[in-house]
Amino acid sequence: MELEIHRPEGVRLQKVLASAGVGSRRKCEDLIEAGRVTVNGEVVDQLGVRVNPDEVVIAVDGARISVDSSHVTVVLNKPFGVVSTMSDPQGRPALDRYVSGYDERLFHVGRLDAETTGVLLLTNDGELANRLAHPTHGVSKVYVAKVRGRVSKHLCTQLKAGVDLDDGPVRATSCTVLDLAADSSLVQVELHEGRNRIVRRMLDKVGHPVLELVRTQFGPVRLGTMAPGEVRELTPTEVGRLMDAAGM
Repeated sequence: MELEIHRPEGVRLQKVLASAGVGSRRKCEDLIEAGRVTVNGEVVDQLGVRVNPDEVVIAVDGARISVDSSHVTVVLNKPFGVVSTMSDPQGRPALDRYVSGYDERLFHVGRLDAETTGVLLLTNDGELANRLAHPTHGVSKVYVAKVRGRVSKHLCTQLKAGVDLDDGPVRATSCTVLDLAADSSLVQVELHEGRNRIVRRMLDKVGHPVLELVRTQFGPVRLGTMAPGEVRELTPTEVGRLMDAAGM
């Protein structure tokens, strides 16, 4: 892409960055002049550049920035017992209560079963949601499971080699035993797919039924210290990393 200086069309780059929440207009101008901003991979260090934010990829310090202010993406630490629907005809706790403060109509990206807690993304960006949920993109998901029984040292080798389930094999990308007790173990598993109850079925198959399960990461978005039921809006950088993970 050729960047034309002082183009009559488009929006000034510093305004696009400021509108995306990168910082004040002055701070964004400083970032540009310092050569820390790229547009479609090319360094921009002049303030006169105008861009169409819908047609370019903008990055600051190499991190992609989401510049569409009409899209909202949040992460919820889904509590135990909450179903992954926006409302529930049976009256069970649902997701609507956690995002009622947003004017935008948000919908969930994939699901967690009611007994599983942790990272659940909600957005009004349909393309992002579809790509994140689609199995062809294989976005990484990390879970920590408390399982019944003391696992053997060979468990992770077995999970990474693959386990045959009724709907096809599943293989862990990575696996770490975090803790061992007399009658239970704590195991961290990374997968690149999201079939229904896949972690529970996988661990049950190898003889260690899940007692508690939390998803600690979805792509680049981590649970961190969020409390159950807490919601926070993702930063433009986090959304940009999600877009990269989804192949957008």
